[in-house]
Amino acid sequence: MRLVTVVLIILLVLIQYPLWWGHGGWLRVHELQQQLAQQQKQNDDEKLRNERIAGEVQDLQSGTAAVEERARYEMGMVKDSEVFVQFVSPNQTPPVTPSGSSNTSTRGEMSAAPVRVVPNPVSRVPEKKHGHGKEAKKAG
Repeated sequence: MRLVTVVLIILLVLIQYPLWWGHGGWLRVHELQQQLAQQQKQNDDEKLRNERIAGEVQDLQSGTAAVEERARYEMGMVKDSEVFVQFVSPNQTPPVTPSGSSNTSTRGEMSAAPVRVVPNPVSRVPEKKHGHGKEAKKAG
């Protein structure tokens, strides 16, 4: 009887081993569920990112407001009719810039030169003649 009990315990252990530590065991299933949850979270984050990018593309394709905003904030551009004014604190020391970086963007950097405001700036873009102005009426 004792031998039968030992054999049954050994068989029980042999049956339990694959259930817990085998290829399709509970521990492996738990590990795969964690990986699945992590991958689903990453997929949700990427979907949100893709939706943002798709909205940005739509804005850039549909109108000029998004293009104008990018030109202003990323490239530091202004319209012809606007005056750019930058305020510099007199107590602040100018940042050290390496020599030879004259072709880099100055967006976000402060200049040591005093601020100068031009009251009536002249546009460097040539005016378009449409034939509907005062000169066209005088000639006609």
